[in-house]
Parts: sequence; C-alpha cells; structure tokens
Amino acid sequence: MNENWRATLRGLPVFRNELPTFDTGSAPSNPLDLFDEWMSRAIEQGVEQPHAMTLATAGPAARTVILKNVDARGFWFASSSESPKGRELDAQPRAALLFYWRELGRQVRIVGAVGRGSAEESAADFRERGLHARAGVLAGHQSEPVERDGAEAVADAEARAKSGEISPAWTAYFVAAESVEFWQASTTREHVRLLYTRGVGGWRTDILVP
Repeated sequence: MNENWRATLRGLPVFRNELPTFDTGSAPSNPLDLFDEWMSRAIEQGVEQPHAMTLATAGPAARTVILKNVDARGFWFASSSESPKGRELDAQPRAALLFYWRELGRQVRIVGAVGRGSAEESAADFRERGLHARAGVLAGHQSEPVERDGAEAVADAEARAKSGEISPAWTAYFVAAESVEFWQASTTREHVRLLYTRGVGGWRTDILVP
C-alpha cells in the first residue's frame, strides 16, 4: 500500500485545460433550460458518457446510472424495483442526482421526490434495452449472488427475452427536481455556483459561496 497517499493525491492536477465561463446573470429562469444548454455543450465537446449520473438513495447508497430522458416531470432513469435501489426508493422515494463533466469542470446536482412512470413507459424502456441486458433482468434479482451453475438459467432468460417477455419489476423512475445546483469550476479556484429552488410561485435562484 502507498504509504504517502496524502502527498500523492495533493500533487495531482485537478483541472488541466481552459474551462468555460458561467455568467449567472444571463441564466434562464427555469433550470431545465440551463440543463439543456449544459448537456448539449457536454455532448458537443465530446465529454465521455455525459448522460452518466450518480444516483444517491437513502440506503445510504450511491451508484452510477444512465439518464434516459428529461421532461416536465423530471430526470428519468430505470431499474428493477426488486433491486436494492428499487427497495430503497419504495421505502423513501427521494433521491439526489449528480452529473460531473470533468472536461468542462462542471457539475449539476439535483434533489427531489422520486416518481414512477406508467406500466407502458416502463415496458417501453425495457424493450429498448439490448438482448443481454433484458436477459440479465429476467434471469434473476439484481445484485444477488450469481448461481454457480447458472448456464441453463441464462439460456432460458435469453430465450424469454427474444420472445419479447417484459419484466414486471422493470420500472422507469423520475426525479422531480426540487433543487438544482449548477457548479462551474475555475482554474483560479473562483468557482461559480447557482442554485435553483422550487417554490410555490416558481423557481428562485441564489448564487452560493464557493
């Protein structure tokens, strides 16, 4: 084991390249519009996996999932309701999301209540998954130990997936944002943070101390 992790980590550069600026004065009134701008910029700039986001539940637990959609209801992802995160969301339907686009020095943090899409929306998401991904869900409960002799079960699950079988546990979830924070790094450490908070009359914005 490295006996000097502190010095090693302190010596690593954080931001190598020139970073974009963030003019909070021209930010739109709705955070979804700003998210649209930032996500589009991340895609245009070739950020690796810009749709990957950390999902934190009240386990406490965190994992990386893929953003499936953004609409007026919220930020969408999908999982088995029988998985650990599915059970955690059943027990306490609130979550936090975090996007981190290293190449741009940007983060977006979202907190809100979690809702479920309709059975039709969940089934449609399941159909859009690849064959092996669908078979994996049909083969067993997510995050449980793999059976030592599971070849027959896997073959059976693939056959079921090919036949068009839908997992009843597969669920499309959305996080209905109550707060959204946009964070822009600066190489001089003069980071910019803009927080949107949903209220009765709409969205309020505050600039936060870095």
